[in-house]
Amino acid sequence: MEEIHSFFSAKHTLSCRGKLIDLSDPIVMGVINVSPDSFYSGSRYRMKYRIFKRAKEVLYQGGKIIDIGACSTRPRSTPVSATEEIKRLSKALAVVRKHFPEAIVSVDTYRASIAKRVVDDFAVNIINDISAGAMDKNMHETIAKLNVPYIVMHMKGTPQNMQNDPKYDNVVKELFSFFSNKINELNLLGINDILIDPGFGFGKTLEHNYSILKNLDSFRILNIPIVVGLSRKSMIYKPLEQKPENALNGTTVLNTIALLNGAKILRVHDVKEAVEAIKMVSLTHNQTITD
Repeated sequence: MEEIHSFFSAKHTLSCRGKLIDLSDPIVMGVINVSPDSFYSGSRYRMKYRIFKRAKEVLYQGGKIIDIGACSTRPRSTPVSATEEIKRLSKALAVVRKHFPEAIVSVDTYRASIAKRVVDDFAVNIINDISAGAMDKNMHETIAKLNVPYIVMHMKGTPQNMQNDPKYDNVVKELFSFFSNKINELNLLGINDILIDPGFGFGKTLEHNYSILKNLDSFRILNIPIVVGLSRKSMIYKPLEQKPENALNGTTVLNTIALLNGAKILRVHDVKEAVEAIKMVSLTHNQTITD
C-alpha cells in the first residue's frame, strides 16, 4: 500500500498570541466588512447585531479565522481616515470579543497605527496588509514589535490606480521575486509567521489573475502558507457576465483549483461552501492505493 503524497500532509503552524493555527489541512477565513462600500453588498455589516450574526455564522459553518476590514480597497475606492477606520473596527471587534472571546481574528489594514491599536486593545491575532508595508513605512517594525502573524499581499500601485492598465513582463516571476524579497526583509526583523497572498484583482488584468492561479503551486517552494482571496471577484463574474451576487458557483470552482495548487487559507464571503470544497478536495488526496 502506498499513500499518495499531497500538500495536505505538509505541516505548518502559526503562533497567534498564544493560540496555534494548524495548517496541515487548509482552512477558511470568513470576511466581515464593516465599510459601507465593499464591492460585494452581501458582505457589508454595519449594525452590531448583524456583526454578531455574521461572526457566529463564520464560526458555526467551520471558519477558523474571522477577517474584519473597515476600509474598502476595491479599485478606485477613496480611503477613509484612520480615525474613521478605527471607529468602525472598534465597534466590530468589541462585539466579536464580547461574544466570541476565543475566536482567532484578523484585521485587514495597511496602517501601522491601526494594527497596533487593534492588537493592543482587542487582542487581534493576525494583521492582513494589502500593501505588504508599502503604504505605511512603519508597518514592518510595528508587526515585529507586536509579534503577530502577518499576511503579505502583492499589489501593483494603490487601490486608486492599480487597475489603470497594469503591465508585467512575467507576472508569476515578478510575484515570486516580490515575495522572496519581502520574506527576507521580514525575517531580518525577526518576523517568521508570514503568509503570502498573490492579490487577485489588485493591479492585475483578467489574464494576469488566471496565470497566477494556474501557476500558484510555483510559490510552494517558498515554504510559506498561501492565502487566496478569489471570492466573488470580477475575474469570476465578468467572464460569466454576471454580478458578484451570482458568482458563488464560479467562486467554488476557482477555490477548488487554488486548493489543488497549494492554497492553505481561503478568504471568502461564503464559508459553508468553502469548507465543503476543502473536504471534497481532501477526499481526493487523502486516499490509499492497493497494489
